[in-house]
Amino acid sequence: MTGPSRPSRPSGAQGRGSLEQLLAAKEIVICCGAGGVGKTTIAAAAATMASLSLGGSVLVLTVDPARRLADALGLEALGNVETRVPVDALKKAGVEPRGELWAAMLDTKKSWDELVRRHAPDALTARRILENPLYQNVSGRFVQSHEYIAMERLYELHRSGRYDLIVVDTPPTRNAIDFLAAPERMADFFSSRLLRMLTGPARSRVINLATRPFYQAADRILGSQFLEDIAEFFLLFQTMYPGFVERARSVEHLLHDRRTTFLVVTTLEAAPVREAEFFLSALADQRFHAGALVLNKVLPEYLLDPAAARTAERLSAEASAAAEALDKAGPPEAVARVLREVAESFLNFQVVAKREAELRTEMAPAAEVVASVPSFDTDIFDVSGLVRLGRAFWS
Repeated sequence: MTGPSRPSRPSGAQGRGSLEQLLAAKEIVICCGAGGVGKTTIAAAAATMASLSLGGSVLVLTVDPARRLADALGLEALGNVETRVPVDALKKAGVEPRGELWAAMLDTKKSWDELVRRHAPDALTARRILENPLYQNVSGRFVQSHEYIAMERLYELHRSGRYDLIVVDTPPTRNAIDFLAAPERMADFFSSRLLRMLTGPARSRVINLATRPFYQAADRILGSQFLEDIAEFFLLFQTMYPGFVERARSVEHLLHDRRTTFLVVTTLEAAPVREAEFFLSALADQRFHAGALVLNKVLPEYLLDPAAARTAERLSAEASAAAEALDKAGPPEAVARVLREVAESFLNFQVVAKREAELRTEMAPAAEVVASVPSFDTDIFDVSGLVRLGRAFWS
């Protein structure tokens, strides 16, 4: 994508560049963060701003089962198939997009069905897998199922070439680690000893001494039909094992590619900061690109103004004299009490603002771009709000 000329001094971002500059050079942005820090909204706002200023086709994809993205974009519903955000919705927000904004939400079951059809060696095998009772019951709840299929979906969308930029909204941080590790874990599972025990007798029709106790106990608890279903399921699934291994390597390469970056969202409260630091450390350990750290709901910078602090201290100390000067404001004692409380509240918030500034400084080296987003008086619930939010941290 080709972006407009860059400002010489970023306003919302601190560090070596802006979020606009970062995303102009990337094709995939994976947004991570603890629950409740505004990650989904930040992801939607970043995608919205990219479509407005960078042009091209931009997709925001949520793999978080919560359905907040459709609400933020003013869409009635989202599904596995990408939906374009209407141009009229953007124009009502007072903006003229240079590109197209699309959105989708991962449907785990449908994505698994598509994967089976794509990787099965033939149509008959695909049909047998799709009709297997075990597959029908567990494909949406299989261990690592959601995380693995999310990576498959991302890979397919990127490979399609339909989008210049894909912004991915992941589940909360600890699950996002599973999200990154899912392809390798799934490939490991299909070559595991447990799977060989489950499928061995079905392959050979003979239960050997090593597996006989396992199968005798399982048969008493689960029944023979269930064992047959599970054996058939994994035998059929193993026909797709080469595809799983190949795709796991491709996904791993894509995640480490220079075209992919990670955006970590956090507030500056203690628990979310710990989560952000944990994830930034995990990214560094695994050599992923930590492109941006977005600090959400930060206190305004004017709280750090020394002159404002001196004024608040003086107002607190001289509240009674100030109240006398405001003879029409009300009873002097009540006015003095209000003035004193306002001044002390300012000074208390200043303490918190100083702590936030220190945390920003400590965390800044972990990411290429550090952007701060102020608290807003109202919730972000439509495209206008996303644009207002995006402008606060974009450049």
